Amino acid sequence: MSGRDSARKDDHVRISEELRNVQHNGFDDIRFMHQSFNELSRESVDISTSVTGSPWQVPFYINAMTGGSEMTGRINADLAKAAATAGVAMASGSVSVALKDPSLAPSFEVIRENAPEAFIFANVGPTVTAENARRAVQLLDANALQVHVNPAQELVMPEGDHDFRGWLDRIEEIVAEVPVPVVVKEVGFGLSSKSIAQVRAHGVHTVDVSGRGGTDFAAIEKRRRGDRAYSYLAGWGQSTVECLLETLGDFPVQPANPRHHVEILASGGVRSPFDVVRALAMGARAVGVSGHFLHLLIEEGIEALISELTSWTEEVRTLMTLLGTPNVPALLQTDLLVSGKTAEFANLRGIDLPELARRSEL
Repeated sequence: MSGRDSARKDDHVRISEELRNVQHNGFDDIRFMHQSFNELSRESVDISTSVTGSPWQVPFYINAMTGGSEMTGRINADLAKAAATAGVAMASGSVSVALKDPSLAPSFEVIRENAPEAFIFANVGPTVTAENARRAVQLLDANALQVHVNPAQELVMPEGDHDFRGWLDRIEEIVAEVPVPVVVKEVGFGLSSKSIAQVRAHGVHTVDVSGRGGTDFAAIEKRRRGDRAYSYLAGWGQSTVECLLETLGDFPVQPANPRHHVEILASGGVRSPFDVVRALAMGARAVGVSGHFLHLLIEEGIEALISELTSWTEEVRTLMTLLGTPNVPALLQTDLLVSGKTAEFANLRGIDLPELARRSEL
């Protein structure tokens, strides 16, 4: 069990590095209207946010990546050290393998050991029992639990699960039984507004849309297979930007009725602080980054990653100053110009792009 699962986890890291050459990214279709008079000082800009009711110093985090082998345990330890030093939150990869094989638990436990004060997400799939979901939270002493949904990955993975019946009911059980907030997260194919409405109806109040544009697990699994099967699924799903534009209208960040609240997190294809600010301006409460931080750690080491996290914090502040936004909620009043393939999607889905381009006037 442990050998096969550990090898798969190592394969995911290795292949994700090989597939880093991403072409068009939906974030490139988003621009801001520049305004010359913002009446702000950079030092006064507040980049803090809150996620699942907890205050965060910065509005981005190291998102779910890995764990389950000796190599990925070392990666998790370094990611956690960097997160602790830079004051950012972090999510583990799927803990399910350690629930099956306790010998793999140390590769996840190193996260809390190296980031004792950080906000930590544990991560499981939607097929685990509520009891095992609680065990995952306990293993990391986690502040919240991500439940990843990944039908596209499972279907193309040779050892994947091909039976998706009961996922929503199981998620509802986990929400009811786990003593920390639960976040439903896609794995790079995007949560549609319909999918978000479905999990909301089952008790979920926070989602990570995790759209297309970053790590493509369908492509990773195809590479692992070593054949051409499912090559036509390249580009499957919605981009992160498409998901955000759709949820911006359907699930307002501050709705009149708190019972209908859905807190939106965003990840998938985030490459820079500019992408972070773009996502925040489209309604994300915070923004997850995986591939970029992993690549930097592997190629240049932990000190380079710490420097990057610190730099991103300062650059987000600078960009918010440029936009005249004193805090993260104020980004929702900036004028967004949407073009390219994202505009095509928005028009097909009935999203009012001229209104977004004049939000500051409304």
